[in-house]
Amino acid sequence: MDAESFNVAIVRGTCSSAPELRVLPSSQRLAQLQVTTRVDGRAMSVPVSVIDPPAWLEELDAGDELVVLGAVRRRFFRAAGTTASRVEIEAEVVCRGRDRRRSRGLRRRVEELLEALDA
Repeated sequence: MDAESFNVAIVRGTCSSAPELRVLPSSQRLAQLQVTTRVDGRAMSVPVSVIDPPAWLEELDAGDELVVLGAVRRRFFRAAGTTASRVEIEAEVVCRGRDRRRSRGLRRRVEELLEALDA
């Protein structure tokens, strides 16, 4: 990791609705979902994309609790003959809010990222 650059986002919240699933031209599967968080009493919806999602993620429903670790990314695409963009979290790790085993792995990954700041 480049010591001068750092792009990490951690979001814990609930799924707003079931994920939208599609297959990209590269044959990779993509799940897009909205995670709603509450900060200081205000609800915020955060778009999240997961490339080649695990099977359990495809079964999520509104209200399911998640923790997401990833990078903030602005994606450009063509829509209605013009260029549009979307800011989202590109997930590296996604786990259910109560999955202790996976959340320990997520914590280790966060610690690795934070240690890179000190390097």
